[in-house]
Parts: sequence; structure tokens; C-alpha cells
Amino acid sequence: MSIQVLKPKFHVDECLDAVRECLEKGWTGMGFKTVEFEEAWKNYTGHKYAYYLNSNTVGLHLAVKILKMEKGWSEGDEIISSPITFISTNLAIEYENLRPVFADVDEYLCIDPIDVERKITDRTRAVLFVGYGGRVGQLDEVIKICKKYNLRLILDAAHMSGTKVNGVCPGTWDGIDVAVYSFQAVKNLPTGDSGCICWANQKSAELTRMLAWCGINKDTYARSNKGAYAWKYDVDYIGYKYNGNAIMAAIALVQLKYLDEENIRRREIVEMYNEGFKDNPKIRIIPAPYADECSYHLYELAVPDRENLLDKLSEAGINCGVHYRDNTEYRVFSYGDGQAPRAREISHHLITMPLHMWLTNEDVGLIIEQVNKYV
Repeated sequence: MSIQVLKPKFHVDECLDAVRECLEKGWTGMGFKTVEFEEAWKNYTGHKYAYYLNSNTVGLHLAVKILKMEKGWSEGDEIISSPITFISTNLAIEYENLRPVFADVDEYLCIDPIDVERKITDRTRAVLFVGYGGRVGQLDEVIKICKKYNLRLILDAAHMSGTKVNGVCPGTWDGIDVAVYSFQAVKNLPTGDSGCICWANQKSAELTRMLAWCGINKDTYARSNKGAYAWKYDVDYIGYKYNGNAIMAAIALVQLKYLDEENIRRREIVEMYNEGFKDNPKIRIIPAPYADECSYHLYELAVPDRENLLDKLSEAGINCGVHYRDNTEYRVFSYGDGQAPRAREISHHLITMPLHMWLTNEDVGLIIEQVNKYV
């Protein structure tokens, strides 16, 4: 049997019991479990506001849209973002006819604050920081820059479920306007697909609830069993069908109980990898600040000949991946070619090692042996 690069671990019996509760209650849509998860996520992270969504992607779109609405941004205004990320990060900017400007990456594969400041123009309105692989990078320095230039700050925390700094969820730091999480199928807190958006202010959080539910000013759950006029609502905005559902939230509630202990195991695997690769001069290990509290959604190496290594490891039954291709290599963002040369160079050498709960120590040892054999 081959070793997969990413493989979620579901606590199946508990998840099935939680889903059964939804089915027996007859409430599988928005409300019930989604509300319960929102409260659990706020308690876990320290966020003041949380709204459960069907994906991180729609959360990023809502973050950009609401800031555009509230701050009066114009089409063509710019948001500084990372080129080393899943494509939906930067598509969310384009959805609102804004322009992603690509900052180069630092040693952590997060955006480099020096280049962020260099890329600021009179059209810059925000910075979108990607917590790559769960790393906090130099987020504190980016916050300082955003405050200095009065820019909004969006945190794409798709990889950061469980990441902390001195016990504190970085998404709650002062200076971050909104943080968006992913509970997609292979994330640290996996469901079928879902996400959560967490604003720092109440006004934006309330607007999110309407925009994510077709612009309606009363959601279905709030209107249930509320008297003769419960059916009556208004539509205040042109909204979207972005809400999460109770079945995914039921699974998320179960998975959340195990998030910290599973992130501990991820860090154990990372320590084994780091130890196993540290003496190979051809391998570049990607470091993480506050490594003892990083969620480590991904573990990647930079190697001289990635394609050859991918082939050799596949032959040995070890499936690895690539996270991510430099977004400026995609046609839709090709205008950004040359904006982030370090990102372009390292993106051609990155290879993602297997990292999940199904790995045994023996598996990790085999992976280390095979990588060192072919690099």
C-alpha cells in the first residue's frame, strides 16, 4: 500500500452519531449545529465573532467584498498578496475587480514585510497574509506596516487551525481585520468542505451573515418557531449562497475535540523530518517561527531536482505533492510575472512530504531514507 501525501483522519463513530442527530432532528441546513460550532470555535480561538461557511474561498471573497463596501474602495484598487498559495486566495481579490499585487516570500514562505512595504502605492487598500503551512511568518511586522499606512489586513488562515503564539491564536491579534479558516477535506480540522470567517468588529460580522445568506436579513434558523410572521423577511443586499450546513458543522464539532492532540503529532513528525534531513546539504528545510505551536498543515522541502525526486518516491510507494505553483505562472495572473522572483525560484523546487495522522514512525523513517537516497 502506498503512502499518501495528505490523508484526513475522521473519528468515524462520533461523526456518524453527530450526523445522525441532524438527520433525526430533520435539520441539516444552516442553524442548529452551525450555531453550535460557531460558539465552539470562538471559545477555542478567542475570536469575538465567527460565521460558519461552506468554504474558506467564499470567506475570503466576503472579506474582500465587505471591506470594499465599508471602506469605499474602487475597482482597480490593489491588495498585496502572496504568489505561493492556493489559487483561491487571489481569485477572491479578482472577484471584486480589485488587483492582486504580489509580494515576494521570506524564508518561511510567507510574504516578506520588506517587499510588502516596497509594493505599496496610492492604490493599495489592504494586505492579504497567507499563513503558509500553518506558519505565522512575520505577521507581526506586516501588522505594523498596515497600521503605518492605514491598510486593512486579511488573514488567510486556511492552514492555521490550531496555530498559536504563546498560547494565543494569531488571528485574534490587534490589527487583523478578518481571519478566514478552512475545514476542507484534508485540512487539520477536516470536514467534507467548510470554513469560518472571523471579524474583529461586530458591524462586519453582522453584514457577513446577510451577504452569505442571499442578502436576507433573517436566517432560517432565526425565523423558526417565531410566530405568525416568522416567514416575513426583507432582502437588503444582493447576496450569495455561502452559508455552511449542519452536517458539515456536526463533523467539525467532533474533529475540533481532537485538533490539539493531532497537531502535537504533526509536530512530532516534523521534528523527525527535520532531524532526518538536517545533514543533507542539498535539502533546504523550510523553518517555522514558534515551531512548538505551529499547526503544520504542510511540510515541504526545497530540493535541486523535484521532478526526479517525485518520480523516485512514487516508485517506492511514497506519494508527495507540490504546494504551490507560483500563481503568476497561471495565465490569469501572468501580469504579475517578475513581481516576486524569490517565490518563482523556490516554487520550482518545493516538494510536499506526507504529513497526516495515519503515518507511523516507521513510515516517516522510510520517507527520510528514500529522500536522502535520491537527493
